[in-house]
Amino acid sequence: LKAYVRRVFARDHLTIAIVGDVDAASAGELIDRVFGSLPAKAELQTIEPTEPKGLGQRITVDLDVPQAVIVFGGIGVARRDPDFMPAFIVNHILGGGSFSSRLYREVREKRGLAYSIRTGLLSLNHAALLTGATATRSDRSMETLDIITKEIRRLAETGPTEKELTDAKSYIKGSYALNFDTSTKIANQLVQLQLDQLGIDYIDRRAALIDAVTPADVQRVAKRLLDRQFLITVVGRSQSAVSKERTGG
Repeated sequence: LKAYVRRVFARDHLTIAIVGDVDAASAGELIDRVFGSLPAKAELQTIEPTEPKGLGQRITVDLDVPQAVIVFGGIGVARRDPDFMPAFIVNHILGGGSFSSRLYREVREKRGLAYSIRTGLLSLNHAALLTGATATRSDRSMETLDIITKEIRRLAETGPTEKELTDAKSYIKGSYALNFDTSTKIANQLVQLQLDQLGIDYIDRRAALIDAVTPADVQRVAKRLLDRQFLITVVGRSQSAVSKERTGG
């Protein structure tokens, strides 16, 4: 463990954000005091870009729990990819956390199959993923999964509607301020801006980047992001076990 710390914890990979009642000089003294003894440069191994494995597979785990949990994932779009903003909008429309997403509407509002369902883009240093998850009754898990698959395929084939694009842009721009309503959130955002190498002016540029996304962009990127195979895992009581219980078998 000590050898690992000496190799990995170094000043050249240190990212810091400080928010609060402190001036630059005092902040600098605090940083030097806490981190000044770290090595100047880390000894990191080279890691090649990678992609998720097992795409196209469906893994079922029979577990006696009240609900079946469905988790799925595939290849995403990296944060520094020129297609990231269109992909971010497409994900929002598919299942990105708002009550207006397609998956929320089809799975919860229309059929009451789940309390929540969402998808997200995950950008790591050497991989980019699209992930999603929900939980439902074990005897409705395959139905839920079929609806999810259908909506992903439909969005990949036709892309978002003009209204969906307009509404998504408005929501994504308007909700951004909620990331800055506490000191902790501000600090997290400032660190993330550095990690993503977006520049301190990204906060001012972000709305224009969103507005610049065209219907053609989201249609093209929807196909790139969603017209792929996913690794799917279902954890819960098997359909056969539920059927036997209901029939007294």
